[in-house]
Amino acid sequence: MKISISGIRGIFGQDLNLHTIINYSRLFASSIINKSGKSKRKCLVARDTRPSSNLILRTVSAAIMEQGIDVFDLGVAPSPFVFRESLKYGNAIIVTASHNPLEWNGLKFVINGRGIFEEELNLIQEENILSSSKYGNSYNVHSDYISDILELLRKNSYLKEDIKKTSIIGLDPGGGAISSFVPKLYNTLDQKFYSINDIEGISSRSPDPTIDDLYELRKLVLSNKLEFGFAFDMDADRLVVVDNNGNKLSSDLTLLLCITSTLNHGVKKYVVSLDTSNAVEHMVKDHGGTLNYSKVGEANVVKEMLNLNAEAGGEGSSAGFIMPKFNMCRDGILASAIICSLNHDLYNDCIELASNYSTIRSKVSMESNFQKPIIEKIEDKFKAKSFQIVKMDGTKILVDDKSWILIRSSNTEDAIRISVESTPNNVLSLFKDTKEKVLSIYDEIK
Repeated sequence: MKISISGIRGIFGQDLNLHTIINYSRLFASSIINKSGKSKRKCLVARDTRPSSNLILRTVSAAIMEQGIDVFDLGVAPSPFVFRESLKYGNAIIVTASHNPLEWNGLKFVINGRGIFEEELNLIQEENILSSSKYGNSYNVHSDYISDILELLRKNSYLKEDIKKTSIIGLDPGGGAISSFVPKLYNTLDQKFYSINDIEGISSRSPDPTIDDLYELRKLVLSNKLEFGFAFDMDADRLVVVDNNGNKLSSDLTLLLCITSTLNHGVKKYVVSLDTSNAVEHMVKDHGGTLNYSKVGEANVVKEMLNLNAEAGGEGSSAGFIMPKFNMCRDGILASAIICSLNHDLYNDCIELASNYSTIRSKVSMESNFQKPIIEKIEDKFKAKSFQIVKMDGTKILVDDKSWILIRSSNTEDAIRISVESTPNNVLSLFKDTKEKVLSIYDEIK
């Protein structure tokens, strides 16, 4: 089981069980009680469509109500819906393992519309579970997300009349939490579409569209001559884009498209995670914007955004686009709408810029006690060929103006993440060299 700012995740029935679910739900409930007045003891709950999610949601709700806290149940809902709706309640728990395989599940904790920070995770785990003589109540509620996103896009001119209304897109919710909302959402946005895998809990592909070949979506786009194809993970915080030629775009290029569209609408201040392609920084600076980096992880990006009052940004590794004044989380739904508003000239600029860079992201499964020594020792292996070393999150080694290496511990798995960027003809050799050095250090210390 993995415990991090992304929540708790594990394989349900193995390292993640109902005892753990109850314990962490009670701990979160205690934190709500300790930081809130009696009138604010509320918690929003929701789930994705995994086979175990309904049982876990009922268990979470019972554990929260046991502490005297009222539960407001959204039922099946995408994470972006929950984050935005949670501003009304102060707190939320989402039953999801996001893009992990179906046998996984977990809990995402939300406070005041954002994910928990590292210090808050520590405080939650240190809570004393309280007892209450009064049980909370449960209420069914709905989200205003669809009307809210329409208002945002209209207010900021992302739905101008000169945007090609005749374009049609393809949608692949993967049987996830956004599935039942697709018709109302995209009809409200006045966007014509075809959809596949749009029945809750039923899908022909894996939960993670970033590693799936998306054969059906690519076929749908090509056979119907669609403008784009959009694939979501189980809780719709991640988005993968298929272009009109049926090509699956990289996660960094997806984020680049979002950021370029926002630059065109006047946004200037950005924060992205440390593992994001240099192409994003290049685009932002060329358009007179400023860009800062954060540790990897949605909550870390949001924290830095709030510190700097940034207007947009996200994570290149997950194509996680964030506009904090609308939603303090990765929002694949918003990203899809933002990309649809991008004109062809800017789209082509993004494609050309991104072609100068190639990124490989991989992982090595490893016990947690070996990870820190490897991350510390990798610096020595690359000192001769680096011009700067950044220790913000793991070890990032800047090799030249187009090449970097990042070695860090995963936030969601027992693994070391290896991320490498360089020119297309050099990235593979740099990645192989990096992985060999990681494994050689592992052999030395185990």
